[in-house]
Amino acid sequence: MDIFCKNIRRKMVLLRPRLNDCYNIPITQEEVDFAIPFLDEDIPLYVDPFLLWKSPSQQDTSLHLTLTNCFNHLGYLLKKDQETKAKEILIKSSECNEVGLGNSKTRIGKPIGEHAAKEILTLYESIPQIRDSGFIHVEEIQLYVKGISKDRISDFACTFLKSFLIDFTIDQCNKFKIPLEKSIIEVYNSQTYKFVKETTLLPQNPETKKPIILVPKRWLRRIPWINLEDYAFGYYTKEILKKDDARPELNSVLTFNRQNYDIVQTYLKIKESQIKDCKNDPLFTPIPILSTKRKIESILKLPSGKTGNADKKYEDFVCQLMTSLVYPQLDFAQEQSRTESGSLIRDLIFYNNRSYDFLKDIYDKYDSRQIVFELKNVKELERDHINQLNRYMKEQFGQVGIIVTRNPPPKNIFTNTIDLWSGQRRCILILTDNDLKLMCEIYEGKQRKPIDVIKKKYIEFTRACPS
Repeated sequence: MDIFCKNIRRKMVLLRPRLNDCYNIPITQEEVDFAIPFLDEDIPLYVDPFLLWKSPSQQDTSLHLTLTNCFNHLGYLLKKDQETKAKEILIKSSECNEVGLGNSKTRIGKPIGEHAAKEILTLYESIPQIRDSGFIHVEEIQLYVKGISKDRISDFACTFLKSFLIDFTIDQCNKFKIPLEKSIIEVYNSQTYKFVKETTLLPQNPETKKPIILVPKRWLRRIPWINLEDYAFGYYTKEILKKDDARPELNSVLTFNRQNYDIVQTYLKIKESQIKDCKNDPLFTPIPILSTKRKIESILKLPSGKTGNADKKYEDFVCQLMTSLVYPQLDFAQEQSRTESGSLIRDLIFYNNRSYDFLKDIYDKYDSRQIVFELKNVKELERDHINQLNRYMKEQFGQVGIIVTRNPPPKNIFTNTIDLWSGQRRCILILTDNDLKLMCEIYEGKQRKPIDVIKKKYIEFTRACPS
């Protein structure tokens, strides 16, 4: 399987490759229960322990109790004069690279330092209530210690719950036939309160050979429900500051909180009472129907060309529209700009999950693992525009590309696309304003799929090709 995966990567350099893309497994983000990990960078989401605390699942609430017990054991170690041991556990648990959550572009983060670890442990000594009862919500640490934010809370949760996450990962990989490899990984034992090395089966990054752990989507948020910004600029500003006081400095808020434990607890009770509003964040959220109407109306009113920055506005509107119109059949991979022949070209890149009949067809016939949409706000397509996309497809993608432009192409330009198919087996489809408008109408009606418009273009193209 490793040889197969490497052959794929030599043949085509994917943009933002994901685990399933490497192993040629056709799944969409919507259909799986976990966040599909990137191989080269983090997913910009975080585990929020509050989602486990509020969950109707007995399993999740039990895991939340495990998390808080593991963390509060550090306070027990302090009472037993084992500060060094507590500090070592805290530092080691502050980074969990296997899950790939956060903002790192390399999937490698750094643990906290000794100073930050000591600051956290000091809470068990300086605040009597925490010393006696510990934390109910480990996110509360953000409200007392500088530099402890969503990424650290997420990593603490993943480290202390890693044993469950390993079982979850194995189950999901078996379900979707993701290859598992023998891995040695360090796990925190919640019964002995020690880190131990375990040999288990996990998916691996095929290039680095580092193990990958999957995380349930239901646990993920962009910002924890309990967080310092919400407390400082919401509750604290409204309830604690006097009317004419200046916007608070976060450091002064942290100092205040350490001296006013009961006020922090009032805030936590308010957040608990708003439990119904706390929901996990999806990795992608399509725009509302009303927004699609406004954006297509704005596109139709734009002039072609660059006058009044019309080209930039056109690209922005199409980007926002297209990512939603083709979801969930196509998962959005990346938006990028490139320069060719002195002109800046805006592209949208999508993963081809083969989740639809014609998508599987273009995957099989044209080796199309990712699909590039090139955006052209021009009155009339020219041969150079076709050739630009054709050259680009040779470098990174399969043999299917889509140009989004204003008007139907002249006959000779369409003929040019047919000639490319005849000579090089390239498939270049062209979407116009009218096609975008139809996709938006279908999106609003919800009776069919907007991607059917692209399928129709594909069928028309194949019928025009010589047999």
